[in-house]
Amino acid sequence: MEKPKNEAWEWIKALIIAVLLAAVIRYFLFTPIVVDGSSMMPTLQSQDRMIVNKLGKPERFDIIVFHAPGQADYIKRIIGLPGDKVEYKDDTLFVNGKANAEPYLTEYKKMNKDGPLTESFTLNDTPVGQDTVPEGHLFVMGDNRKFSKDSRQIGAVPINQVLGKTNIVYWPVGDVRIVE
Repeated sequence: MEKPKNEAWEWIKALIIAVLLAAVIRYFLFTPIVVDGSSMMPTLQSQDRMIVNKLGKPERFDIIVFHAPGQADYIKRIIGLPGDKVEYKDDTLFVNGKANAEPYLTEYKKMNKDGPLTESFTLNDTPVGQDTVPEGHLFVMGDNRKFSKDSRQIGAVPINQVLGKTNIVYWPVGDVRIVE
C-alpha cells in the first residue's frame, strides 16, 4: 500500500515543480508575443509570433515590446537612449550629431518612391518636447516609418514600461528567423 502513495506523491511533486518552472520562465525570463499591425514592416509582419527576452538591458536599435500609454503592448525599435539628441534630416538618422546607418531600412528605402521614408524632425517637434531623450526613457520608432504610431506621436517610453527585447520569430514555421 505504501508504494502507490509514494508514487502518486512523486508525480504530484514533479507536476508542481514543472508548473512553477514554467511560470518562472514565462513571467520572468521569456514570453511569447504576436505582432499586431504593420508598424514594423517589412522587418516584421502582422501575426508573426516572437519570443520576448526579459533578460539584459535593451540597446540602441534593439526591437522591444512595451506597455503603451492607455493601449495594448507595442513593438518598436529603440532609436534614442536617455540623454541622446535624436534628429532626422533628409531621411538620415542623427544621434548626438553623428549620422547613423539603419541597415534594416535599406531595402524599404529602395522600394519607397514617395519621398523620404522618415520625415525630418527633432525631438522638440515631438511630444518629448526637449532637445534630448529624458532620463529613464527611450525614443522608439516603427520600421514602417510612414505608418507607425511611435515616440513621434506618443512621446518617450519609460524604461520601466519595457517588457523586454525580441529578435526571434518562431511562427509561421516557414518564416522562422532572427531579425536585426
